[in-house]
Amino acid sequence: MPAGSEVILNTRSLTTAHMHLASLVRPGLRVLDVGCGTGSITAGVAQAVAPGGYAIGIDINTTLIEEAKRSHTEVPNLSFTVSDVYRIPFLNAFDVVNAARTLQWLSRPADAVRMLVAATKPRGRVVVLDYNHEKIGWEPTPPDSVRAFYQAFLHWRAEVGMDNAIADHLYAMFDQVSLANITTTIQHETTQRGDVDFDLAIQLWGKVIATRGRQIVADGMLTEKQRASAEDEFFQWARGTAVSQTLYLLAVEGTR
Repeated sequence: MPAGSEVILNTRSLTTAHMHLASLVRPGLRVLDVGCGTGSITAGVAQAVAPGGYAIGIDINTTLIEEAKRSHTEVPNLSFTVSDVYRIPFLNAFDVVNAARTLQWLSRPADAVRMLVAATKPRGRVVVLDYNHEKIGWEPTPPDSVRAFYQAFLHWRAEVGMDNAIADHLYAMFDQVSLANITTTIQHETTQRGDVDFDLAIQLWGKVIATRGRQIVADGMLTEKQRASAEDEFFQWARGTAVSQTLYLLAVEGTR
């Protein structure tokens, strides 16, 4: 994760950023949160499963795990550890195993799903929340520089094997590992001018351009001049003519 990503991650919470998981957790459950980042959603899970339950957050990024530990020391039934999603150190251990906005960054998401299943108890639930980046919606169309950045972003991801349409492929992945009772819940993130949090929500992609964009430049997909222009013009658009933004997001659940 590029420097500055925690600014985006820390704005999320269980109730605002993963409503499907929020509807599932209850006191007494044991929950594993894979790709937990700074733990903002995981902390909400821990509070929801108390008393009697606990939550563990894992992430491969040491810096994010250290921040998670510092930020949530007051939650007693919560812990964080560094772990690779392909080597989850738990077997048949959790009532719910969750991965939110994580598989989109992997070149082997199907292998990751197998690990999520392995960490889940028999009759436990696997939950994955993720995007289809090919179905983003902006109204009105943002400036040319922003659209050029977005195409470079999709190309950069595809070049290293990331699935830009992962949300729409999750059901098949769950079916392939023989999960039962598979359901898909629409969780699109839509913000419209006039919403209380519009200014914060509409800026998400500007922050992506400012952080993830530097990796795209370093990998030769875009020049720094193009990236900087996209960032500047996106924020001008967001403050001025932007009416709405919709991020295509699905929650898929299955029972082991």
